[in-house]
Amino acid sequence: MKLLSITVPCYNSEAYMRHCIDSLLPGGDEVEIIIVDDGSTKDATPQIADEYAAKYPNIVKVIHQENKGHGGAVNTGIENATGLYFKVVDSDDWVDEASYKKILRALERIVRGPETVDVVFSNYVYEKEGADRKRVMRYTFSFPQDMVFGWDTMKPLGPAHYVLMHSVIFRTGLLHECGLELPEHTFYVDNLYVFEPFPYVRKMYYVNANFYRYYIGRPDQSVQEDVMAKRIDQQINVNNMMIDYFSNVRLTGNCKRFMTHSLGIIMIVTSMMLIRIDTPESLEMKTELWKNLKKKCPGIYNDIRYTTMGRAMHAWGKGGRKLVQYGYKIVNKVYGFN
Repeated sequence: MKLLSITVPCYNSEAYMRHCIDSLLPGGDEVEIIIVDDGSTKDATPQIADEYAAKYPNIVKVIHQENKGHGGAVNTGIENATGLYFKVVDSDDWVDEASYKKILRALERIVRGPETVDVVFSNYVYEKEGADRKRVMRYTFSFPQDMVFGWDTMKPLGPAHYVLMHSVIFRTGLLHECGLELPEHTFYVDNLYVFEPFPYVRKMYYVNANFYRYYIGRPDQSVQEDVMAKRIDQQINVNNMMIDYFSNVRLTGNCKRFMTHSLGIIMIVTSMMLIRIDTPESLEMKTELWKNLKKKCPGIYNDIRYTTMGRAMHAWGKGGRKLVQYGYKIVNKVYGFN
């Protein structure tokens, strides 16, 4: 059995997928690379995927499917994974080789150890095109390093810290146990990927390594601001799915606090985009989003609404919205997240 399965969703990824896959090959026979060709038709993505499978038959597996979107490709990867642990690496991103080897050694120790670890965290780097300094998302102040820990041991994440798909390696069995199935043909489902499994998580591990390199710079990327504005309905849809999920699970302690923080981050991201669109329709959408949270999760609504950022999202009038947008530009300049 493989130690780690890595799924690479590919959709017309000819221009950059080789860089991604080449960065994963140093994992050797301990790793299974599952390339999911998600109905690519405009370039040589299927042929490139098959080329790698032919050259590295013990490492690379290729699945060709009709287009199902990013969520559908991740679902396919989970269904076909044989590794003990599971990671998603998008085809325009890559991993750092030295950190990769550190992660694999940690997974080996975990597998040999007495406790079952459900999720392994590591750092990710914003590889923003043209940026002189690359921002790193670390968790050194929140998670104990190089040891198994539970919810009672972790500290709260800071206001600007959050867990993305890039941060996590899940135990494959956990993803099956929690019944994770991401929506097809929907953008921004990675927010669900790092949300729905956590009520099932009991034991965690953090490797302080800058493993995942998150590329920002393609004009058609889903996280680009103008693209997000065009797809704001899908962002709202995913946000409401998170609210619905939260309303149907029983949480306590640090797990509840962790998931409240995660939901709060997405509430702020969605609200900020609606404020930046700044039309009567978008502002009404923001109002309805917060009403939905208040209706379904009233306690969580209070926890998020009355934070500093929650209050800012409800700043009154045009002047208040301009101030919020100015703050957004400053934060984006510092972190370079789109």
